[in-house]
Amino acid sequence: MRILAIFLAILGVLPLAAQVSEPSTASEEFTAPWVGTRAYFNRVFKAPNPRVQLRAPSRLEDYLVDGKLELSLKAYLELVMANNTDIEIQRLSIEMPKNAIQRAFSVFDPLLTANFSATRSKTPAADQLAGAQTVSNLNQPFSVGFQQLLPTGTQVSTNFGWTKTSTNSAFQVMNPAIRSNWRMGFTQPLMRNRGNEITKLQINIARSRLRASEYNVEDQIMRLLVQAENAYWAVVEARESLKVQEQGLALADQSLKRTMRELELGATSQLEVFQPQQTYATAEIAVTQARYRLAQAEDALRRQMGADLDPRFRDVPIVLTESVLPPTDDADFDKEKLVELALSKRPDLLAARQALDVDDLNIKSASNSLRPQFDLVANYTTQGLGGNRFERQFGDENPILVSTGGFGSSLNQLFGFGFPVFNFGLQLQLPLRDRRASADLADAMVQKKLDALRVRQTEQNVRLEVLNAINQVENSRASVKLAQIAVDFANKRLEADQKRYDLGTINIFFLLDAQRALIQAQADLVQQSVQYRRNLLNLLQRTGQLFEERNIVLQH
Repeated sequence: MRILAIFLAILGVLPLAAQVSEPSTASEEFTAPWVGTRAYFNRVFKAPNPRVQLRAPSRLEDYLVDGKLELSLKAYLELVMANNTDIEIQRLSIEMPKNAIQRAFSVFDPLLTANFSATRSKTPAADQLAGAQTVSNLNQPFSVGFQQLLPTGTQVSTNFGWTKTSTNSAFQVMNPAIRSNWRMGFTQPLMRNRGNEITKLQINIARSRLRASEYNVEDQIMRLLVQAENAYWAVVEARESLKVQEQGLALADQSLKRTMRELELGATSQLEVFQPQQTYATAEIAVTQARYRLAQAEDALRRQMGADLDPRFRDVPIVLTESVLPPTDDADFDKEKLVELALSKRPDLLAARQALDVDDLNIKSASNSLRPQFDLVANYTTQGLGGNRFERQFGDENPILVSTGGFGSSLNQLFGFGFPVFNFGLQLQLPLRDRRASADLADAMVQKKLDALRVRQTEQNVRLEVLNAINQVENSRASVKLAQIAVDFANKRLEADQKRYDLGTINIFFLLDAQRALIQAQADLVQQSVQYRRNLLNLLQRTGQLFEERNIVLQH
């Protein structure tokens, strides 16, 4: 690397190589190293390790209490963010747009080229001026060059080389002859591809697409969090439903035992036993089904927080501390305020708007392609010649060595700048009709209009989704209140039927029907309460407030 730096400093182009800043978004593991560094040799000559080491689930032990996973909603979501495989996939997908930025910077990467060849040739003499019966020539050219595109659009280049020529011709004045040259030049676009704004278009497009990808990832993670929290409430609902069914089984067992006791005492007939027995058997089936639904919901919950990946936690009992409480907040929603909040925070809408920024950059790129290619070209070359100089006197067969020289004398002449060559010119490429560029510009304009319509479409959908979510939450509030009233009336009816049954005014059928009504009312209350939680969660997602409400910060 030090040798390369010295050489570039000699050529006068080292400051140019440092003018383009490195992209800061690429992963440190995959940044492009400079030639000659240790990282460069490790990257180029060391075979990459294709093995992927996946991280094991973490932080599960933090919530292990008495052999059980005790989880509040906040703790559960922390585990989801730390261990959920779907979320990890979304996080990793953002790395490719980051690498695209580094790829876009490649147009400014300096390029060093070097060439050397040696050619030996022998040819028979065709005339007396050939200098030998068989002319033997050895040609050994060497060159090293550097070129780079600058942010202004200027293409700079420099080239240093020499050619050593040896021959057995008696008429050669210099033998061996060493010609050296050093050329510096630049090409400056004056119309197309001119300026920092144009040369960095692809970089800005890549950055804009990265921001759009970040919004899309946020939207996908938000959706995954909604699924994860719904899995939490599914377990709570299954747990409370099991309690309700177990209560129904206890009531059915109590009624069956009383009926059997009455049958033993002769207070009832054998025909009155079948209905309590059927009710008890039905309640047993309901409890068994509720237990399996709870186990299924818990398995889904373990998958969400990565507990299924660790054998130690696959069968650990789960205790969820959140309860299904009826809503106590009866405040009315400010619908327009929530809609405006959603329009400013929804990541899917922000991603749609970001596409308009990409469209503007594409239009600018297409407009640049329509311009004529008009360039200013300038070059400066200095040269030198060295070697052993021979002179031949008229009539002498053998030349006389006058002076000796070599590569050093050639360089002295080169850097003496006594034989300069200046070149200056203008280059013009003017398409008389450019259909491709015109079509590209038209496509870019149409694409922006399409994306603008998609933004409007998304805004309309956001408004409708927020209003629907608010209606669902308000509907759930009313449904929970009605379910509570139904439970109260079912309790009163059961108490009244129990007293009438004790007095002998009704038979066991009416009492069992009252018990079923109470169990159904309690199950409806559980379902409506969980549905309220889900609808409230849906409202947070539709307004884009989910991360804030759950104290989740995404790191890009």
